[in-house]
This record gives sequence, structure tokens and C-alpha cells, in this order.
Amino acid sequence: MDNNVTYRSTLLVWINSVIIHFAENKELHRHSQRNGSTVINRTNQIILIGIWQWQRTSPRFASDQELTNKTTASSSSSSSSWSQEMSKKEVFIGAIDQGTSSSRFIIYDASARPVGVHHVEFTQFYPQAGWVEHDPMEILESVKVCVAKAVDKATADGFNVDDGLKAIGLTNQRETTLVWSKSTGAPLYNAIVWMDARTSSICRKLENELSGGKSHFVESCGLPISTYFSAVKLLWLMENVDAVKDAIKKKDALFGTIDTWLIWNLTGGVKGGLHVTDVSNASRTMLMNLKTLEWDASTLKTLKIPPEILPKIVSNSEIIGKIGFGWPIAGVPIAGCLGDQHAAMLGQACRKGEGKSTYGTGAFILLNTGEGIIKSTHGLLSTIAFKLGPKAPTNYALEGSVAIAGAAVQWLRDSLGIISSASEIEDLALQVDSTGGVYFVPAFNGLFAPWWRDDARGVCVGITRFTSKAHIARAVLESISFQVKDVLDSMHKDAGEVEPKKKDFFLRVDGGATANNLLMQIQADLLGGAVIRPADIETTALGAAYAAGLAVGIWKEDYIFKSEEKMKNAHIFRPLMTEEVRKKKVDSWCKAVNRAFDLADLTL
Repeated sequence: MDNNVTYRSTLLVWINSVIIHFAENKELHRHSQRNGSTVINRTNQIILIGIWQWQRTSPRFASDQELTNKTTASSSSSSSSWSQEMSKKEVFIGAIDQGTSSSRFIIYDASARPVGVHHVEFTQFYPQAGWVEHDPMEILESVKVCVAKAVDKATADGFNVDDGLKAIGLTNQRETTLVWSKSTGAPLYNAIVWMDARTSSICRKLENELSGGKSHFVESCGLPISTYFSAVKLLWLMENVDAVKDAIKKKDALFGTIDTWLIWNLTGGVKGGLHVTDVSNASRTMLMNLKTLEWDASTLKTLKIPPEILPKIVSNSEIIGKIGFGWPIAGVPIAGCLGDQHAAMLGQACRKGEGKSTYGTGAFILLNTGEGIIKSTHGLLSTIAFKLGPKAPTNYALEGSVAIAGAAVQWLRDSLGIISSASEIEDLALQVDSTGGVYFVPAFNGLFAPWWRDDARGVCVGITRFTSKAHIARAVLESISFQVKDVLDSMHKDAGEVEPKKKDFFLRVDGGATANNLLMQIQADLLGGAVIRPADIETTALGAAYAAGLAVGIWKEDYIFKSEEKMKNAHIFRPLMTEEVRKKKVDSWCKAVNRAFDLADLTL
């Protein structure tokens, strides 16, 4: 035999054994972080299986085989093609989706199909009327559990996630605010949730003192003064929490929304964690200039917020940093970050002129306005849609935010006990054909767009002895759809759109509540247009995965925005209600909304 051939064959055998040894030890290390020392007892079994898989052309070592093929003269074109195909099949992108009531981690393959998922609910704290808080440490732990469990599930189903996970994206509940210690990593107070209304007095004070009143920061930041946004929550912490005051004086305070908190901990925490946020989350603080995409110096000066506590702003799609030791997926890059509603826009492939409505704890309707900022005159917000790379153009959006959507269903379950699970509301509401004249306005913490009334409180009108819990349940579902219609009506006016033909009008929807078919039918009836629900309703996580995959070269924008493909398996709800009935119901809804105003000061 040719000595060169013998040498090359020997070299290949040696490389194979080294790769097997390295890969299996790496897998054992990762598995031991998730499952403990019990995994070590399976060492011999795993190594033998690994060798067998190598010999049987398993995709497990596809990337290593490809490297060997490139560096070995005897590699054939057929084996190279084989390994490249296997590598493609074993590419995965993860998405952390940290929401208002739960956290989840979803693993997608190269075709954007989910192969592993796990979610965990966490505690909601209501210390006083109108106050809503989360425990930042509980959120962090919920994310860690989700990541570990989702990886385990995918691995158990035969997917080689340990070696194939190329990046993760992150999406999160927006505006929720916290401050923590740079030196200890400990939160200095619970996270103040986006729907929390404790800052109403701060808002009134700012409106009275500033020359522009409620709209003082709209020109620079696109947002009105409201309890909704992070800046006033930060002011409350600075004024009322001694630990925050002391940490700021000692230069030991870090401010962030939930994305910043997670990234800082994921990338090392006190041991070099990265203090960053993305343009979409930053645009919801009332502190970022929409044009420059930087913290607005004038706003910071007006509000007396020290700039050194603020995170660095990055785009939605770029490699931010790598996950640190102690996490189940250590070493994997974080390559995408978006606020939840912006991620849903990307997951729904919304191009300029296209919009979507996400139904979760609240409801959020966004319209992509392209590279131009549209200033609303009908109670909507100017905000970022997404920026898919440091040098990519910025897409802007008009947004209407509804504070209480799915949260109203949770209220029926947790506070009134009318249902025992959220999914039961559909069957209960289907027991009646209408609300029986009952209208419910879920202004638990005021009303957001397009009303912006933090003095509003929840009302239920039209109740008679005939009213049953089924009528109440149906009225709750209608209240969600009425609020979305209010926002869309304002959006059409701001965007200069004329009333579209019914056959051409449609609304893309996503989020957990869209699984409720009755809710979607009510929405179509009240809009007078089609409602389109995609096959995968978790488009928030998908958008985060897209952003990360784009940054590391797994996908290109052309693939992501093939919206026609995404519509093929969608469920379309078409309106069945007559125009006459629709108009009467909308008029009744508006009367009910007006009853909800000026109720915040009612005696407890």
C-alpha cells in the first residue's frame, strides 16, 4: 500500500478517536450541568454509542467530519456533501421568551420548526391596588429551568442540541423595570411590571411642570408621559427605595428592563456580565431618542437620571456575547434581542404597511411604517419595529397597547373563581349567544391606547337578574376584541389608510389567547374583516430565533419574510356579524368606556 495512503488512513483514525474523546467529554460536561453526577455512570455507554454513531454516519459528528474532510487529502466529494447535509440538519437556534406570566425556551431547527420547548409560570405580586411586581430572581430561575428542560426534551427525541445549538435569541416583556447591585448582583427591589400604575402621581407632577405637558417627550422619544413606561418607574425607585438611592451614590447601581437583567446574568453577572439592551426595549423606556437610537441627553437631564446606570444600546440582530459557565448551554452566543411585540412582528414577517396583534396578558397592535417615523394624532405610539443588524436600516412602527387582555381571563379564574383554567372560558361563553347586554371594561390599572386614562377603573355595566356567569365570560372576551378594534381604528387614521374593502382587509394575530376560536371569531365580527391565525401562534419566540439565526448566518432576510409561505397553513376567521349589529355594539361599548373614567379616587 502507498505509504502516503497508509499515513493518511492512520491519521484519520487518530483524528476520529480524538474527536470522539473531546465531543463525549464535552457532552458529559453539559449534561452534568443539567442532570448531575448520575450522568457520569453512563460514560462507557455514551462513548460506545458515540463511536457506533460515528461509524454509522450519524449527524452527531457532522461538523467535525466536515472539518476532517477539508483537511485530509483523501476526502471524497461524496463524503463532503454528506457531512454538509448532516451539518445542516443538525443546526438549531434557541429562543428565550420571557413574558409577563411565564418564561419559555423553544429550540428550532434549520427550517424554523420547534423541536423542544418548556415553559414555567412564575408568581405575580400585587402589594397594593394598582401595583404589580415580579421577583427578578424567580424570573432568572424560571429561564434556567426552561432552558435545561427544553434541551433535555429535544435530546431525548434524538436531536443533537448540545453540538448543534448555534445561537440563541431573547425576547421579553417590555417596560418592566428593575435596579440591581453591580457588585453583588442582587436586585435592590422587585421588578415593577409594565402594567403597574403606582407612578400616576409622578406622571401628573411631570405633566404640570413640563412645558409640553403629557406630550413633552413625544418629539424625541415618541412616547407620552404615562405609568406604562420605564422612565417613571425608575424615578419611583430613585425616590422611594433607599437601597437604590445608596447604590446610585456609590456608583453600584445598574438599571435595566428584563432583557438587560437576563443578558447580564447569562453572560457572567458579577464576573463580567454585559450590561446591554436593544433598540426595541430601549425605545420603550421614554429615554431613547428615536432618531439617533441613543439615550437622549436632554431627557436624562430633565428627569435627573444618571446616564452611568443605563445599559449600552445594540441592534436586534448581532452577536452580543456568549453564555457563561453555570448555564446548560454555556458558550453559545446570544445573537438576537427584541422586545416581545417587536419579535412578534418579525415572527409574523411584517413588512412595511403590514401589522399584527399579539394577545397575551395584554394585547399589542403594531404596524410597520418602514424607515419613516409617523407621529400619531389619535393616541398611538411611535416606536421601533426592528433593526436587523448594526448597519441595517431601522424600521419604525405605530403601536397601540392594551393593558388588559388575557389578564382579564386570569382575573375570572384567580380572583372570581368563575373558571378553573383559562381554556374553560370558551366553552362557558359558548353557552350563550350574546352577552345579554353586559359590557365589561377591564381598566384594572387604567386604560392605554387610544384613551391613555390612568384614572379609569374596571366597570361591568348592563347587569340584570338574567345575567349569568356565561354572559360575564362572553363580555370579557368581547372586551378584548373591542379594545383591539379601538386601536386599529386609530391606526388606520394615523397611517392615512382609507377604509379597505372587506375582502382585502385582514389582521395577523398571534399569542396564547389566539387559541380561543370564539375570541378570534368575535374579533373578526367586530372588525368586519378577516383574522388570520398562523399555524405556530408562538411567533414572539420565533421572531427572536429569526434575529439570532440571521446574525450567525443560518437564515437570510429573504427566507424570514416569505410571508406567503407562512400563510398557507393559517386559520382564517371571517366576519359573520351584520354591519347594523356591529355599529350598535360599538356604540354601547363606547358608552361603557366613558363610565370607567374618573374612578381612580373611589374610597377603598
